[in-house]
Amino acid sequence: MRLLNVYTMKLEEYFGSQIPEYAILSHCWGMEEVTFQHINSSEWHGMCGATKIKYASSRCKEEGLRYIWIDTCCIDKSSSAELSEAINSMYGWYEGSIVCYAYLEDVGRSLSTQTSYGPSDKDKAFEASRWFTRGWTLQELIAPTRVSFFDKQWQHLGSKRDLSPLLSRITSIPEDVLAEPKNRRNCSVARKMTWAAKRQTTRIEDVAYSLFGMFDVNMPLLYGEGRGAFIRLQEEILKETDDQSILAWGINGHLDWKDFIDNGVFASSQDNFLGSEDVVPFPSKPGRQPLSMTNKGVRIEVPVLADPTDRSSFKYPFAILDCQINDDFSGAIGIPLTPTHDDSTFIRNTIG
Repeated sequence: MRLLNVYTMKLEEYFGSQIPEYAILSHCWGMEEVTFQHINSSEWHGMCGATKIKYASSRCKEEGLRYIWIDTCCIDKSSSAELSEAINSMYGWYEGSIVCYAYLEDVGRSLSTQTSYGPSDKDKAFEASRWFTRGWTLQELIAPTRVSFFDKQWQHLGSKRDLSPLLSRITSIPEDVLAEPKNRRNCSVARKMTWAAKRQTTRIEDVAYSLFGMFDVNMPLLYGEGRGAFIRLQEEILKETDDQSILAWGINGHLDWKDFIDNGVFASSQDNFLGSEDVVPFPSKPGRQPLSMTNKGVRIEVPVLADPTDRSSFKYPFAILDCQINDDFSGAIGIPLTPTHDDSTFIRNTIG
């Protein structure tokens, strides 16, 4: 792990137990960022991206910290091996930080200094920040125990703890998860996917890669695979859990046929989970076969029932998943299927 020494402004490398205490920066990439190649020269001080590095470093000094990790300059992105290791380690790096500085460069200073602004005005400007729309900032909000928010002039806006109700309303992340990141493991796969819904990344593959830590999975990076990365992510999640809510997507009823083409039983993007924020899994059943991947698709042990609106035929059977809408005890969630010539093999479908 490379860290920037805030006193010498030089990079230093540490491994394992030798890693010292450090702060970490969360921000949206902008123009003329200082990269690994730049930081080793003297020219970077005049670049646009230098300002945030200098201010974040000053905050480090104020807190008695000597080191900070910043994604723009602490990773040599020209090395695919190093980039892969960094992305697979990134959640842990944010989790291990003493404090995370969340820099919201599009929130004006006046909001944190003028008393004439009411709380609702501050909330609206804060909520409208681009920071809340980016894929990578999801883990950067959840993983660190301490997150301090700053506006474009580096005036303090508040901490994750102080702003927890507002942050929960903006992101749909429960306050208990914001307070204790490990509590995310108590949430269903479907619910965690909704936290990522509508967030964007520059590279389409990063939608999946930014969620590694959220689901405690690791996998190699294959830039160029496009939406295949999100399919691979779901396959990896299946290896770690028997939570069938991973299949409870599309329940809001606003999907196109293209969402079902070539993806099999999996969602094509995190946006397909919109509407699934209240899905909770049933407790695991003893003796039930776990979900697994085969060369034909997902192998799963579930009841398959006929469409109750068309009892005269088996045209539209449903797979009944071991999950339900929270506090709705009227029944479990079903997904529509199309039968094949094999009585035990079905294709996920949509009705309409």
